[in-house]
Amino acid sequence: MSRIVIVGYKPKPGCDDQLAALMKTHVPRLRDEGLATDRQSIVMRTADGTFVEVFEWVSEAAMQAAHSNPNVQKMWAEYAELCDYVPVGDLPESAELFSSFSSFDA
Repeated sequence: MSRIVIVGYKPKPGCDDQLAALMKTHVPRLRDEGLATDRQSIVMRTADGTFVEVFEWVSEAAMQAAHSNPNVQKMWAEYAELCDYVPVGDLPESAELFSSFSSFDA
């Protein structure tokens, strides 16, 4: 069974444009490894500029396999240089009944 996840990426200072460019390659790279489905991801921005992404893994096993996949590990290292991961529950928007975000075309 596939798994849909939501993740927040807060750009490190001066890394906003680089992170935005990396975000556009994220799910396609996972698909190249057979780990993400063809479902279109949704990427949005919070008021403070944090990116929020919703995407679908092929399965729970695919999520686990990513942790030992050298290409995914390389990509995650790129993310680590550019952002900090933020639990979506910590974003102020998540406290609203109808959480609202700005659109971003990934």
